[in-house]
Amino acid sequence: MFREVFGESDDLVIREFRISGQFDAAIVFFSTMVDTALINDDIMKPLMNPATDQQNIDLQGRDLIKFVWKNYVYVAECSMEDTIGIMLEGVNLGNTLLCIDGCSDALLLESRMVEKRAIEQPQTEMMIRGAREGYIEVLDTNLNLLRGRLLTVDMRVKLAATGNRAKSQVAVCYLEGVADPKLVEEAMSRLSKISTDAILDAGYIEQFIEDYPLSPFPQIQNTERPDKTAAALLEGRVAILVDGSPFALIVPAIFSQFYQTLDDYTERFLMGTLVRMIRLLALIFSLVFPSLYVAVISYNPELLPTDFAVAVAGGRAGVPFPAVIEVLLIELSMEVLREATIRLPQLIGGALSIVGVLVVGQAAVSAGFSSPITIVIVALTTIGSFATPAYNAAIALRMLRFPILILAGTFGLYGVMAGLILIMNHLLFLESFGVPYMYPIVPGNWQAMKDTLIRGPLWWMNKRPSYLQPGDRDRLPNDHAKVAGSHALHYIDKEESEHE
Repeated sequence: MFREVFGESDDLVIREFRISGQFDAAIVFFSTMVDTALINDDIMKPLMNPATDQQNIDLQGRDLIKFVWKNYVYVAECSMEDTIGIMLEGVNLGNTLLCIDGCSDALLLESRMVEKRAIEQPQTEMMIRGAREGYIEVLDTNLNLLRGRLLTVDMRVKLAATGNRAKSQVAVCYLEGVADPKLVEEAMSRLSKISTDAILDAGYIEQFIEDYPLSPFPQIQNTERPDKTAAALLEGRVAILVDGSPFALIVPAIFSQFYQTLDDYTERFLMGTLVRMIRLLALIFSLVFPSLYVAVISYNPELLPTDFAVAVAGGRAGVPFPAVIEVLLIELSMEVLREATIRLPQLIGGALSIVGVLVVGQAAVSAGFSSPITIVIVALTTIGSFATPAYNAAIALRMLRFPILILAGTFGLYGVMAGLILIMNHLLFLESFGVPYMYPIVPGNWQAMKDTLIRGPLWWMNKRPSYLQPGDRDRLPNDHAKVAGSHALHYIDKEESEHE
């Protein structure tokens, strides 16, 4: 039956033998997915050794396979199965199946061995002060990294196989007593409804379980950092990891998460607040700066100081396009250059970016296709988009920049304001697993405001986010928070008295 199901696969091994010289048996496995040494030493060798205490084992059926399981199998992870579908799936996953003649049950032995790369520093989430390890493509290794960060008995991992044609292991991780059971149930429910051939990456799952697929804004956070995942679980969120993907999904997600980094928390709160505000300013800057430039130049030049307006007019002298067309062309050229830089090999990509920025930009100005001020505006906008930590959120802002730019070129400042109002209304409409996307700004929540526009001191943030409905609200006991706050006030009073 196995030969018929798997067809002419040259890596399918069906090894027939006799257990202790008495019972006909066979093991089934794929040679390309198993640890051959484990099969030879821990499965075949003990099973084929001649019996000593029981020269004639007078057992059959389920009793026989239970006896073999308890006395002859050295593999730690082993299960007895009686369903053909589970047996086929287990062999497909890299396990070894032990069948005994006359027994309707079989033993599924863990023997999987998958080649993996070394644990490296995350490439998409660089940090100045923090851990230097990131997820890889093997689920077991990723769970090991996550459990190593959360040494608690409250951590729970729920495994599920997803995919109709090719099964992929998916792990749902949360903290018992912290995460809302309804949130865990909702995540498991959405995963169970996924019906597709195979899940090749965590991005597949993100597209199936998000609330609003047509929105440009991401409603699920992804990360390749175990420490960031651990911090999310401690808040009461749920993490989803997929075998074969170096990224974890974190649900629910709100807008403020996409411009926050772990550097905000590893540094002192004053520096963290300053950097966060700069990052938020760059985010807004990258969205509206070209549109404001086009609107003012085309419709309201009287808003500019006279000297600056003269300088801009002199720079645009000879440019054959209106301001909106000029900015659109340069923006599109910058997007093409950025995409080409990402897709090219790393050694060539750096050279291309330098050539594109210096040579092409200077040539466009010299040829009269663009003004110097436009090049500066687009360059500053691009740099501002790079300051957004989350790549998927940065892409959303890059997409929305173009319709706002067209509105600015058509209606001036009115078009810019109309575009911003539409975007804000859309953000207020979004939800992620039942949580308002713009929380805590709407609805207002003072406790959560301590970690939104500013990064408050750690002793201020003594409660977990209320919108997650955590089982344990206290992140820091009140007496500890008061002690930490009193120490801070003591030092402030001491400095003021010394100054006096």
